[in-house]
Amino acid sequence: MTSIPSKNLCIRRQQCPCGDWKCYITYEGDAEEGSAAPELVKAEKASSGAMITPYVGMVFKSDDEAFEYYGNFARKNGFSIRKERSRISPQLGIYKRDFVCYRSGFAPVKKKPNGEHHRDRKSVRCGCDAKMYLSKEVVEGVSQWFIVQFSNVHNHELLEDDQVRLLPAYRKIHEADQERILLLSKAGFPIHRIVKMLELEKGIQGGQLPFLERDVRNFVQNRKKVVQENEALLNEKRENDVLELLEACKAMKEADNDFVYDFTMDANDKVENVAWSYGDSVNANAMFGDVVYFDTSHRSVTYGLLFGVWFGIDSYGRTIFFGCVLLQDETHQSFSWALQTFVRLMRGRFPQTILTDLDPGLRDAIRSELPGTKHVIPQWNFLYKVPCWFSPPLGSRYAEFKSEFDALFHIESTEEFELQWSQMISVFGLGSDKHTDLLYSVRASWAQVYVRGYFLARMETIAYSKSIDAFLKGIFATHTCLRSFFEQVGITASFQHQAHQETQYIHLKTCIPIEEHARSILTPFAFNALQQELMLAMQYAASEMANGSYIVRHYKRMNGERLVIWLAEDDQLHCSCKEFESSGILCRHALRVLVIKNYFQLPDKYLLGRWRRECSLLVDDDHNNQGIGGEWFQEYQSLAETLFSESSITKERSDYVRRELTKEVTRILNEVRNLPEADGVCMNMSVSPAS
Repeated sequence: MTSIPSKNLCIRRQQCPCGDWKCYITYEGDAEEGSAAPELVKAEKASSGAMITPYVGMVFKSDDEAFEYYGNFARKNGFSIRKERSRISPQLGIYKRDFVCYRSGFAPVKKKPNGEHHRDRKSVRCGCDAKMYLSKEVVEGVSQWFIVQFSNVHNHELLEDDQVRLLPAYRKIHEADQERILLLSKAGFPIHRIVKMLELEKGIQGGQLPFLERDVRNFVQNRKKVVQENEALLNEKRENDVLELLEACKAMKEADNDFVYDFTMDANDKVENVAWSYGDSVNANAMFGDVVYFDTSHRSVTYGLLFGVWFGIDSYGRTIFFGCVLLQDETHQSFSWALQTFVRLMRGRFPQTILTDLDPGLRDAIRSELPGTKHVIPQWNFLYKVPCWFSPPLGSRYAEFKSEFDALFHIESTEEFELQWSQMISVFGLGSDKHTDLLYSVRASWAQVYVRGYFLARMETIAYSKSIDAFLKGIFATHTCLRSFFEQVGITASFQHQAHQETQYIHLKTCIPIEEHARSILTPFAFNALQQELMLAMQYAASEMANGSYIVRHYKRMNGERLVIWLAEDDQLHCSCKEFESSGILCRHALRVLVIKNYFQLPDKYLLGRWRRECSLLVDDDHNNQGIGGEWFQEYQSLAETLFSESSITKERSDYVRRELTKEVTRILNEVRNLPEADGVCMNMSVSPAS
């Protein structure tokens, strides 16, 4: 049996936000990280079905790759393998490897001091001759491993699938299970109860874990021994690594004055919390900091730190990095410091809306530190927890409960929500359930009836959550110390800020003048959203009321009507769906009224600055002007904006500009490089216009 060490610096927090330490959250990605879910076993069987039997002459890039391949073949065929012999030469290093069946050879006979033969326990070795021998050769400077001998002849019975998984080579305790086992062990759970808890949490039958009860016992005993022996050494290493991180921040500040950071020390003068951000991130926040997502879903097992990241979204729908923080714990005090520091690093700007994970401690900190900010918990952040919470207690009634729960997101009034919630709790007997209590206590942050109308900038979508996951995977990949982690955060953030949206031609899909007008002003991301609403607007009928307002209904659906108030004197529109207040994009109902009223252009107030094409150029304006200070940059920016707008009107224009602009810029660049590098005039050109 083996335990799988942590490959990443941080893993997902698995403690349930309900506050009960016995409550555990599983994630959809657990299977990828080595979960014991039955689905994973099925996937392994399916993928291994097409495996080719090893043969003499088969080539591998490394001996490790060959061992892994032979191991997968062995598992599929009912046995396991082990490494036997290797040979070394001064020129090639290890150049021969022998892999054999786990029952190859015979166990050595041990002798007692008095000469009496004695066997400690029965051996499984029986002289099996199944084997795979490899030899290394260097071909055109590249090392390769070839199979030189192979035999799949066994002198023992091969095991069935349900037996082979229990061989020592395949009994593995993965990282997520290790942490859960240690938590339950510290709480005083006996080993057999820990195993039962894991089976219940994973929803599998008894005996179906990929390890045995004795493996859990050995793991706990070994870990306690290691911790006792190395606790002082580990603590010293952690402290040194945190100090190294702080030194890296100081060095970055000296090299880049726009870099910002802050930290706190405890009573023993040890670093508690560290937060940092970059000049580009601060500038981006000045334009796009109206909505912020604060992700606190990961923590470091090695350092015992919670990792938080602040994100935003730019005018092109791309995720922006605003800053990050490492916190000593998950208390109200730590979260409060993180929020205070974020506002300070962002030059005192408070967000209109902050999206976060479901965490009561973080909620309380937001209430105290950001009283004027709306707190929202996006659906994708907690809906995956619902099956873990309610499927076990409800059993066969869970599907019915889930249908009732989903209906809560479509309720239009707070009174109706409160009534439906009370009825649901009563019907399913969840009056004393800790998870329903938790959800109800934060209902103002997730229920649509309470959230509708607050600006979210389309950050509550599944697509945005996937972009966050992609960012986090990039910075967590195989970094084992805080210094390298800090460097990777900087690289990833820099890559995001330097990425530029290519000019692209956008097709019109209607003959409505509003569409053409919006295309010339909005970014492709915002225009695509508006275009979709405009196309759907044609499926709605609008009935004018006596006061000049409109009732807008879908031509097929009788329910779901919306009230649109139109004030002609100042071109004001108000729709009861509140889509514009939420996303900054006019809804289909309001667009339908504008079409009826013969509007050929959208009123300027409904083309938000954060969604306009020129907005991405303005983000770096202040930063660039600090180093350039000349009028030529403003002229360059104005020409670029005009060229960008004019070229996107037709495909012919777009293709022409992309073709000719590349040639002209290349020509100018070559001419500039041929000019003298110094002419005696001092130029302050610390930042390029493109930043």
